[in-house]
Amino acid sequence: MSNGTLYLVATPIGNLGDLSPRAREVLSSVDFLAAEDTRVTHKLLTALSLPRKPMISYYEHNRRARGEEVLERMLAGEDCALVTDAGTPAVSDPGEDLVALCAEHGVAVIPVPGACAAVCALAASGLPTGRWCFEGFLSVNKKARREHLDALAGETRTMIFYEAPHKLRQTLNDLAAAFGAERRLSFSRELTKLHEETLRMTLGEAIAHFEQTPPRGEFVLILEGAPPQTPTEQSETERLSAAATEVRRLIEAGETQKDAVKTVSAASGVKKNALYQYVLALADDLDT
Repeated sequence: MSNGTLYLVATPIGNLGDLSPRAREVLSSVDFLAAEDTRVTHKLLTALSLPRKPMISYYEHNRRARGEEVLERMLAGEDCALVTDAGTPAVSDPGEDLVALCAEHGVAVIPVPGACAAVCALAASGLPTGRWCFEGFLSVNKKARREHLDALAGETRTMIFYEAPHKLRQTLNDLAAAFGAERRLSFSRELTKLHEETLRMTLGEAIAHFEQTPPRGEFVLILEGAPPQTPTEQSETERLSAAATEVRRLIEAGETQKDAVKTVSAASGVKKNALYQYVLALADDLDT
């Protein structure tokens, strides 16, 4: 008997119309579902007039034990659809461990694309989208949070964070302390829902905004990366000094001073005459 397949089915993050026809087909045809919250998934299936399926609870605190159970059923030939309460499984949601188990045991894993709050918010942010990094939720542990932000100090890519409304103000303060109040930010809340909103401002402006307006709904924060660091140009003296060191090395290896200067000048871009005079001056200094 061949193994079953694990389908990673993205569910709507608000608007039920975002569930794709392919996702409907998979949810209707698999043998069972592994759901973050079986009650939420049952409501989804009912709202979409999809057939009820056997469900197994698979969430953060039981994922190790239940993962083995799900794997055993797929090794016996059953197909499973993994779903979370909203969005794409295995990305900042339960599923990463289960996918790793499947990879380890040769069980096929097929993603069924759909809604992803991070990508939707990034696309609407107005910030650079060519290179970005997903940072998820910051830890509630102060030390771990500080270390996380310190590690991002020089990050030039656009950064994506998730945050709950009751922690948003503290997170904005921490981001401003780490990156500066003038760093640009876009934040989206209630994506695809009735009160969907995307605002663009600086971190300092966001802090002031939410002092007046209580945060509501789940937030996706899109934070501008640091400006690219341009290499510090060496001064002319520093370039000559470095080139002269290389000239001395070549002379010690057996080259004549003339040939060594010519070789280093061509390789470093330092003007030959200037390098020659610098080497002579160094030699005079050593003799005196």
